[in-house]
Amino acid sequence: MIDAEVRRRLLALAGLGVRARNAVVGVEMVRAAAQSGALKLALVAEDASRHSRDKVLPMLTAKGITIIDGFPAAELGAVAGREATAAIGIVDAPLAKGIRGALGSAGE
Repeated sequence: MIDAEVRRRLLALAGLGVRARNAVVGVEMVRAAAQSGALKLALVAEDASRHSRDKVLPMLTAKGITIIDGFPAAELGAVAGREATAAIGIVDAPLAKGIRGALGSAGE
């Protein structure tokens, strides 16, 4: 489980990526970025529909892309300027590294 401070930092970094156009929003955009090889990391909503999760998770796993699961769709949507979204994909390598670092600091 991700603690509140790490969760806040991850969402802030994802929001920064969306605003800087270093992230894609939505299952179809995340899938397209993964297929093209541009996707570095994905945040997937824990409460996304089974259909949405089935469309994106197998591809991300097969491509070896880091998946961060455990956010409600409403929280992901809020950082993306939407009501809700099932997935946000990070396409910028330094931003993805920063998110992994923030996640890694949770265990320290």
